Amino acid sequence: MTPASTGAPTAVGAVPTVPASDSRMAPGGPGYRRMSFALFLAGVATFALLYSTQALLPLISGEFGVAASEASWTVSAATGGLALFVLPMSALSERFGRRTVMTASLAVAVSVGLLVPFAPSLSTLVVLRAVQGAALAGLPASATAYLAEEVRPRALVTAIGLFVAGNSVGGMSGRIVTGWIAQEWGWRAAVGVVGALAVACAVAFRLLLPAPRHFTAGSLRPRVLARTVRDHLSNPLLCRLYAIGALFMTVFGGVYTVIGYRLTEAPFSLPQGIIGSIFLVYLVGTVSASTAGRLVGRLGRRGALYLAGTTTAAGLLVSLADSLPLVLLGLVLITAGFFAGHAVASSAVGKTATTGRAQASALYQTAYYIGSSAGSTIGAMAFHTGGWTGTVGIGILAVLGVVTITVLGSRAARLSARREFAAAH
Repeated sequence: MTPASTGAPTAVGAVPTVPASDSRMAPGGPGYRRMSFALFLAGVATFALLYSTQALLPLISGEFGVAASEASWTVSAATGGLALFVLPMSALSERFGRRTVMTASLAVAVSVGLLVPFAPSLSTLVVLRAVQGAALAGLPASATAYLAEEVRPRALVTAIGLFVAGNSVGGMSGRIVTGWIAQEWGWRAAVGVVGALAVACAVAFRLLLPAPRHFTAGSLRPRVLARTVRDHLSNPLLCRLYAIGALFMTVFGGVYTVIGYRLTEAPFSLPQGIIGSIFLVYLVGTVSASTAGRLVGRLGRRGALYLAGTTTAAGLLVSLADSLPLVLLGLVLITAGFFAGHAVASSAVGKTATTGRAQASALYQTAYYIGSSAGSTIGAMAFHTGGWTGTVGIGILAVLGVVTITVLGSRAARLSARREFAAAH
């Protein structure tokens, strides 16, 4: 009997023993489609809830009489709560199982989501959103760890890409639905509908996700957890991947927090429903995330990151034009670049960490959502002081950071290869 079958704990993140005839899931194999669809729905629910207020910020500003920088806290509080709690949640998933933690997280998050429409003040709304973000923290790291344990390595990038694609669909559908509903019945009705949608996704997720077969329970001892985290943070490659995820999300968080304000102003002056429909460009992210595996196969991980960064920067520059078609083209490029970069970086974390995968993924998610919170807040502040040009400037700086880190990674890899060659000869 394995430790998993007896329930006996092992070291945090111990690599599960896999039979020589690999029984992990692969495309076309039993359970793979159910697993993919279940985690796709989890991704839909996560992003729909996490960013449910983002497209509604102008309406929230109007109701509570606050500026964009204050209303943006309804987004930053949720992503900040997730960033703070993703590591503790990952530790719970090591002990109690990925599926258990993901199910509990969704249950709490959707329950809070049904309370959000009744928030009497901005401060109450921000607190509820922070709690909701903290609850959702059990999803991202646990899902990545579940995939790393239950899916064959060659299919891992594709499987994680599908989960990320679910994120993009959730973000898109949440924003489109809220935009049109808010135009007719206000932002409270809009976030209520998103909450109901998330309930349906949560129920389907629990019914569809296969029980884990290769999970090994870990320890909750703080010293063991601290040692695992320290080991990950001392790994230069993992640290570079964490920074890349944070910087990509800084761009994305800033752009999509502010874009609604820009499009309600002259020369666009678009109604809320049309602004919500702008988020159809998330479909581009669905495609780019789900094809990240092929992109890495052709260009390598660093080549894929260079392409993602270049595409994102090009989109930022194109979006500066006071032309709606060019703004839309810019959003398409930004979205495609971001989701491709995120899928590549997050899957690389799962491959790099051979132990403590949940903690490795949790640290990535912490950095990623810190980037989201920073992007939402700093992007809104930059828009308040310098307009859309200010927000784009913050995004360009973040992309330059991605490129610089990738260049340093390429240099470190070359030096390491030379040292290994010299040692061998």
